[in-house]
Amino acid sequence: MSKVIIDVRNVTMNFRLTNEKVDNLKDFVLKLLKKDIHYSNFFALKDISFQIHEGERIGIIGHNGAGKSTLLKIISGIIKPTKGEVLVKGSIAPLLELGAGFDPELSGEDNIYLNGAILGKTKGYLENSYEDIKKFAGLGDFIHSPVKNYSSGMRARLGFSIAVQVEPDILIIDEILGVGDENFRRKSSEKMLQLMNSGKTVIVVSHSLGQIKQLTDKVIWLHEGELKEIGETQLVCSHYESYVNSLK
Repeated sequence: MSKVIIDVRNVTMNFRLTNEKVDNLKDFVLKLLKKDIHYSNFFALKDISFQIHEGERIGIIGHNGAGKSTLLKIISGIIKPTKGEVLVKGSIAPLLELGAGFDPELSGEDNIYLNGAILGKTKGYLENSYEDIKKFAGLGDFIHSPVKNYSSGMRARLGFSIAVQVEPDILIIDEILGVGDENFRRKSSEKMLQLMNSGKTVIVVSHSLGQIKQLTDKVIWLHEGELKEIGETQLVCSHYESYVNSLK
């Protein structure tokens, strides 16, 4: 069997939420001084454990609020769990909030080097990959303009282009295959399939079960922060569809 590349061990994520509506910092400080701030606990994930092997194509499904995006952010190292740990062997390119890590004052060109460095790539590697990234993004002369002047779609296209061109060991995708115009969506889908077929480990979150069935061979079903089921894609999707239909 291939080696374990992601090991999620007893992961719990608890968010402390304020019960009162506080509109500004002044009100918050005053309430805090009066000890008038009350909190409630929201467990986005509850003692989750599983392993992903090298080369596996994993789908994560569940209704809104099930904990899917929180789990991806923990695996990506964006946030730390309240309890438990995640061990990752290899480089990760998380396609979550594309372009969210860009410096808006810098040009698209400068952000290629900045974002690529965050993904663990050297300046020499990025210099060799620059033209490919630029061509794939298709931003033309806008590549030399500050990112603050980009539309959200342009930022997403550049973020996607950087992530897929740095050849990560693990690709994490959260509902982003609809990025850009029709031509770019086609290119991005083809690139995703190319990476998958090259043996990369891929984790996909999508509300489209058709997409999950097409792209993955194993599925994790999350329900209210708990691991409901993990197994072969068609089987787990069938169980999930039956559950959704029972709610109608």
